[in-house]
Parts: sequence; structure tokens; C-alpha cells
Amino acid sequence: MTPRRVIPLTPAASPARAVPLPARPQLEASPPLSVYVHFPWCVKKCPYCDFNSHAPRDGSIPEQAWLDAVLADLQRSLPQVWGRRVHSVFIGGGTPSLMSASTLDALLTGLRMLLPLDPLAEVTLEANPGTVEAERFRDYRAAVNRLSLGIQSFDDTLLARIGRIHGGTEARRAIEAARTHFERVNLDLMYALPGQTPDMALADLETAIGFGVQHLSCYHLTLEPNTPFAHDPPALPDDDSAADMQEAIEARLAAAGFTHYETSAFARPHEQSRHNLNYWTFGDYLGLGPGAHGKLSSHEGIRREMRHKHPGRYLEGAARGDFIQEAREVSVAELPFEFMMNALRLTEGVPAKLFTERTGVPIEAITTELAQARERGLLDTAAGQLRPTLQGRRFLNELLQGFLRD
Repeated sequence: MTPRRVIPLTPAASPARAVPLPARPQLEASPPLSVYVHFPWCVKKCPYCDFNSHAPRDGSIPEQAWLDAVLADLQRSLPQVWGRRVHSVFIGGGTPSLMSASTLDALLTGLRMLLPLDPLAEVTLEANPGTVEAERFRDYRAAVNRLSLGIQSFDDTLLARIGRIHGGTEARRAIEAARTHFERVNLDLMYALPGQTPDMALADLETAIGFGVQHLSCYHLTLEPNTPFAHDPPALPDDDSAADMQEAIEARLAAAGFTHYETSAFARPHEQSRHNLNYWTFGDYLGLGPGAHGKLSSHEGIRREMRHKHPGRYLEGAARGDFIQEAREVSVAELPFEFMMNALRLTEGVPAKLFTERTGVPIEAITTELAQARERGLLDTAAGQLRPTLQGRRFLNELLQGFLRD
């Protein structure tokens, strides 16, 4: 059984850092570019959710105002991404499957008119089970080529405990509809739910595998700050039981032919999420819509942005071109941690040369940090890779702490 904790080791003396950090990133080429679009509304906010999602007070969603604002936001952002090809688009939320097919089509048409979208780009839409959304899947397929369904569980009792508005029957019907209209489907599942046992978690997993989907995302339920569950926590499985669920899920998916390619993601061969891989390999992404985050690189450095989080503020700002709530340049000292925080989520890690390519910092500047991670048994740097060990994957936060700088 995997150890439940890491015993910190005192590293041996490491060689002095061979190369100092540069004054600013020295990027030779721009990373691949993706686009993320946020649709912030949902029927009901789940008590565990800390995403930027809102149930409309009067029951109506201002789709046209949202669409106009997003396209205006894109128009304003064009100088930052001019001429760069877009390799993937992800429309998340909230519940984007609440939007009409005509709004979705207009959104993708606008993106294609203003950006050079790769003809083979992966275009993903998040959706939640429910007969209204499922009936729209047929109409969505002209605009998107991958659907991600937030199933979480097939157990009616567990779904009620986490505040989901659908039941197991609706979940099954939504998957059947998705499989009818889309070749590529992801299912989100959660484990360590209130009152869940390892056998119950595996029963959910078996049901999901039985639908023949190519991709599964399996997440541990966490109590995020400023959520109803954080203020009034439900009784959750203990740490050992949750770890048993995780290990059983990983073993069963491996036996079923899925590769565990990222911390919470499992895919059949060649079916990894290209959009998420761009995040994990420290690619660039333009964020559009309320609360959307972005990361964009240029010869001047690496910039992070966040759009106005509240939908009303975002929509109001569209008329005056005021979309940005926060923006900052990522300092050179932050880049090692930021890169590793993404890249080391990948089970196989990344080529070591990618560190310099995506950060503009010579890898020799983190010689000490790499040596200490190796000595603690958390990182493997053989064959020109930066790869977390099994211990490093289990205790990823401890591994990442070694790349933090004051």
C-alpha cells in the first residue's frame, strides 16, 4: 500500500546554482495557444462548488448580452494574440449546455472570424445531465467536437447528498445521447463523497467504463473555502478510505486500458484532452467571459489576466471595453514554481528542455531545486525528462514546495 505521508529528508549538500535567474524571461518562440470561454450560469449552484457560477435570480440568462460581451472582449484582445494559431477551445462554466445551439454556433463563428482556428482544433463544451440539455446535443455537434459531462455519480443518494439536481437515470440518458452525437466524450466522476465506500466508488466507475467513453476525470471531493460545504461540512470518508478509493480507481482503469496521464485524468490511447495538455505543458491561453483566467507570453514577458468575475460587472464593462479585473506580469522568480505546478501533474512529466522553451529561464538556474527533489525521491530527471515519481505524484504539493522562491 502506498504510504500515507512523506517523511521529510534533509538533502545532502547540493551544487551551487550554475546560472543566475535572468532579469526577465527570454522566450525564443510563443507557446501553443488555446482559448477558454466561461459561461457563468447554472440552474443551481452545488454546495461544494467554488467555480464562478451563478443561478440567475429571475430564471432568465442574458445569452445575447453575454455573447456580445465575449466577442467584444475577444476583439479587444486581438493585439495580444495577433497571428497566432489556436489549437483548442474549451467552453466551461457554470453550465454551458444551458445556452441555445444558435448562441453556441454564433460564438464559434465569431472565434473563427477573428482568430486563425486550426481546422482540426479540439472544441470542448461542458454539459450537465438533464433532459433539456441532452436534447440539445444533436444541435451542438455542428459547433463542437468533444463533450465533457459532469456526472459525479450514478447513485441517487450520493447525488442528493452533494446537491446535484440530476439523478442516476438522467445521467445514463445524457451519456447515451452524448455517445450518439459525439465521437469524443469525457465523464467527470467524484469520489470520497459523503457516506461513500470504496465499493460504491468502484460501482460508479464500472458504470462509467461500461458506456465506452474515451476519457474519464476522477476527482476527490474537497471542501473548498467559502462554499456551503466548508461552512457546514458533511461527514466524509476518512483519509485512508479515500486513499483506498483512489488506488482502486487507478488500478481498475489501468486494467480497462486507460492511461493515467494526469493527476485526475485517464484516457484511452491517443484520447487525452489536448486543451488540458496545453495547460499542463505551460502553453498560453486566452480567457474570455466572466472570471476567465488567461496566460499570454510575449517578448516582454509572461502576463496573467482575470476578467471581471461578477457576470453583471463583466456585461456592464463591455460597453466601455472594461473587461480586466486583475492583470500582472509573472516575475522570473515565480516561473519555476508556476511551470512545475502544471508540468508535474503529468504522470510522464515533460521533456526537460520544455522548461526553458516555455519559461525563458535556463534550466541550469534550478539545479539546486532539481537535485533536492531527486534526493527526496520525488522527481526523476533521467533521459532528459522531468518526471514525478510515484511518491512525487502522491505528494505533489510537497514536491512543488521545493520550487517556491521568496
